[in-house]
Amino acid sequence: MGSERIRIKDIAKMADVSVGTVDRVIHGRSGVSEASRKRVEEILKQLDYQPNMYASALASNKKYTFSCLLPQHEEGEYWTAVEAGIHDALVTYSDFNISVNLSYYDPFDYHSFGDVAQGILEQEPDGIMFAPTVPQYTKPFTEELNKRSIPYIYIDSNLKDQPALSFFGQNSHQSGYFAAKMMMLLAGEEKEIVIFRKINEGIVGSNQQERREIGFREYMLKHHPDCRIWELNLHAKRDSDDAQMLDEFFRKHPNVKNGITFNSKVYIVGEYLLKQQKKDFNLMGYDLLERNVNCLKQGGVSFLIAQQPELQGFDGIKALCDHLIFKKEVPRENFMPIDLLTKENIEFYSNK
Repeated sequence: MGSERIRIKDIAKMADVSVGTVDRVIHGRSGVSEASRKRVEEILKQLDYQPNMYASALASNKKYTFSCLLPQHEEGEYWTAVEAGIHDALVTYSDFNISVNLSYYDPFDYHSFGDVAQGILEQEPDGIMFAPTVPQYTKPFTEELNKRSIPYIYIDSNLKDQPALSFFGQNSHQSGYFAAKMMMLLAGEEKEIVIFRKINEGIVGSNQQERREIGFREYMLKHHPDCRIWELNLHAKRDSDDAQMLDEFFRKHPNVKNGITFNSKVYIVGEYLLKQQKKDFNLMGYDLLERNVNCLKQGGVSFLIAQQPELQGFDGIKALCDHLIFKKEVPRENFMPIDLLTKENIEFYSNK
């Protein structure tokens, strides 16, 4: 007897209870005697009955409010693509009365995360998706969510000792390790490379970047221990100084021919190289921002690593719907592919 043919009234008949009683048991509502509940549950188990959660959710008319907490960004930057995915999910699940409130924190100010998170708790959402900041500032938020039984999804970076319902993003450590391997294929026997960072008062701005760099350095230590790694820290909040700082770096280090940045703004260095017509430098970076892709096509960037941010945004909201509305099991870790793009294959890559 397939579950699609089993009707609630058949179960009611077998358990010798009313249709209303079966409905209450299936949806975990109260108002059923212990004896009746047991009988119905046994029959549901025997029949391996799977209620049609889709139909139940449509019928219930319950409203679901989700909150998303993302780093502040300009239009066209990495997080814009994540937001596009969130919007697609809203359209896809529009039948189920879901709404999403977006909030933003300053990724270079840890207190900003805590302040905005507090505001979200006051909204009492049904579920939350957010990009965590460093563990000690994320923890008070996740502890409060656990206390209130509000399910939450991590996007972009994962905190294993504070597990979320689900995580969507790259394995950042592996991604950095892979980036180092690719860079050294470009660099050959070169003995110097440079890591470009955007930093504000010592803060890099994301866990993802820090872990990529750890993975990168791990590969270098293992396979190229004698390669010198320079660092150039550009100001995260003062783009106007970039060109001057890059001029100075290249004047001091004329032999450095390979570099990487672990944030999504490789275009800052790529556009500089194009402007200076510096063609003897191999540059690697992350994410398919329009300006990054233009640099790749024009030769200012050699490789880009992509990670499907739209899909992360969409799947994060989908996971909340699956968990809360359809009562489905949600996988704990969902790793995005680590896609290596060059000007030769970028045209054929769909970032969906």
